[in-house]
Amino acid sequence: MKAKEIRELSNDDLKTKLSDGRAELFNLRFQMATSQLDNTARIRLVKKDIARVLTEIREREIELAAKAAQAVQSEDLLTATDA
Repeated sequence: MKAKEIRELSNDDLKTKLSDGRAELFNLRFQMATSQLDNTARIRLVKKDIARVLTEIREREIELAAKAAQAVQSEDLLTATDA
């Protein structure tokens, strides 16, 4: 999955993608342990997809925190000028 596609997903979709990716990674590791895995490169791709989703989730958290801090700062400025 491309990063551009991940950015277009909603928060709920991201969480679903993350849980699906982790479940798939678990299954792939299980298959590898039992020598049933044919395409070992799939593990790397799934790991990268999980990392992309986690990165996007974290970017959104940081953006929300920055907006909240900016709102508090502007509120403090308004109360400082009123006093």
